[in-house]
Amino acid sequence: MSNIRERETLITEIKTFEQFRQNGASLKNSTLQALDFTGKQVNWEKFEIDNTTFLGCVLSLDEEILLRRKGAYIYQAPSTLPYNPFRCSLYSWQELMKGFSEKEDNSVDIRIYRHFSATKFNPNINEALWQRIHDHSIDDALRNLLAFDHDGMTQRPCVGFMGGHSTGRDNLFFEKTALTARLLAENGYFIVSGGGPGIMEATNLGAYFCGREESALLDAISILKKAPHYTDKGYHQQAIEVLEKYPDGTDNLAIPTWFYGHEPSNLFASHIAKYFSNSIREDTLLAISLYGIVCAPGSAGTTQEIFMDATQNHYGTFNYYSPMVFLGRHRYEVETPIFPLLRQLARGKKYYNLLFITDEPEEVLKFLKEHPPIKV
Repeated sequence: MSNIRERETLITEIKTFEQFRQNGASLKNSTLQALDFTGKQVNWEKFEIDNTTFLGCVLSLDEEILLRRKGAYIYQAPSTLPYNPFRCSLYSWQELMKGFSEKEDNSVDIRIYRHFSATKFNPNINEALWQRIHDHSIDDALRNLLAFDHDGMTQRPCVGFMGGHSTGRDNLFFEKTALTARLLAENGYFIVSGGGPGIMEATNLGAYFCGREESALLDAISILKKAPHYTDKGYHQQAIEVLEKYPDGTDNLAIPTWFYGHEPSNLFASHIAKYFSNSIREDTLLAISLYGIVCAPGSAGTTQEIFMDATQNHYGTFNYYSPMVFLGRHRYEVETPIFPLLRQLARGKKYYNLLFITDEPEEVLKFLKEHPPIKV
C-alpha cells in the first residue's frame, strides 16, 4: 500500500486564468480545463510540459502543435455537440432555458434533450464518451460547491427531498413540501431536489423563499396554481411571474437528468447539476444528502429511491448513516406500508432510530436537529 501511495501523482487543476498565472511557468502534473487562450499571447516555449493535459481549451493550431511536440495531451469536443462536456460549473436555469418561449421551446435544455434522445438507448462510442466526460465535469463542479472533506462529509449540510413529479401545484403536499423546505433552509440546511416538477419544484421553491414571510410563499403558490401541472399552458410563465415578484431567493440545488428530459426543469434552483446518466444522478442525490432525506408522497420512482437510500444506510455506503423522514402518514403507513417495512428491515441496524414519519413541517425540523448523521 505504501508503494502505491508513493506512486500517486498530485494533479493540479487549472480552471481559471488566475490559477494559470499563479501556477507560474511549470505545468508539470497539471490539467487545464475549458480555458480560451485566444488573444492571450502565451509564450509556451517557456513552460515546463510534463504530464500536462488540456481539456476543452481553445488554442490556435500553432499553439496546439507546439504543445503536442512538448508532450501535452490535448482533448477537444466536436463543435456539433449542443453541450460542453468540459464545463467547469453547474448550470443555471437561465442558461438552460435560453431560447424558450411559451409559443415554441427552442431552449438549450430541449436541444440537448433532443440530441441525447436520438441515441438514448444505443449511443455510439464517441457520444457515450462525451456524455461520461460531461457527467464527470458535473461531479467535479458539485464537489466544489458542496466542499467534501476527507471522510466524505459536505461543508454544506444537505437535506434532499423526494416525491411525485406529477404532484400538482394545487396539491396539499406541494404546499407542505414547500413549507418544510423553507423551514429547513432557515435553520441552516442546504436544500436539494431532483430538479423537475411536482414535489421537486415545491422543494426548490420553499428553499428559494428562505428568509421571507410564510405569506409570501403562500402567495407564490397561489400564482403557480394558475397552471398546476407541468403539461399546462403557462406553466413556466407562472414561475417567471413569481421570480419577478420575488427576486433574489436563497441558494439551493437541483439534480435533474436529460433521461427524463420531457419534464421541464423548475426555475427555483440556483444551482443545477444536470446529468445524462439517471442512475448516477439518483445515486448522487441520495449520497450527498447526508443530513437527511425527506420523502413526500410519490409513486414508483419515489419508492425506488426510498429503497436506494435505505440500502445506502443499511451498509453505510457513504461513510454516514443518515435520517430518513417520511412526510405523509397516510401514504406511507396506509396506502403503502413502506414505513413499517423499513422499520422492520432496519431493526438492529444503526439507522433504525433515524427513521421518522409525520405530517408536519415543524416535526421534520425537530427530528433532523435531534438526529444528525452518524459516522460509520
